[in-house]
Amino acid sequence: MYAVFQTGGKQHRVIKNQIIKIEKLNISINNIIEFTKISMINDNNHLYVGHPFIENCKITAQIVAHKQSDKIKIIKFNRRKHFRKHMGHRQLFTSIKILDIIINS
Repeated sequence: MYAVFQTGGKQHRVIKNQIIKIEKLNISINNIIEFTKISMINDNNHLYVGHPFIENCKITAQIVAHKQSDKIKIIKFNRRKHFRKHMGHRQLFTSIKILDIIINS
């Protein structure tokens, strides 16, 4: 059984007990959260597709950690022009563990 849900402007395909990285949420660690913007659920017998979301279904997850991803280096360079610019960026993310996918049909 897997589901596709939306959070932070992105869609994620998840299964039960999977740990994923999503956009940072301002919720403390070990709290349980629920996602209701579910686009699709596939259990082995039936496929549920939302238009745009499935009603009366939810995904419960537990917040595992808040971290920063690896540094991305941005370098702009023009040869023979004495132009060189260095920048870096570290994106914040939240790790969550999917506890259950609940279908209430």
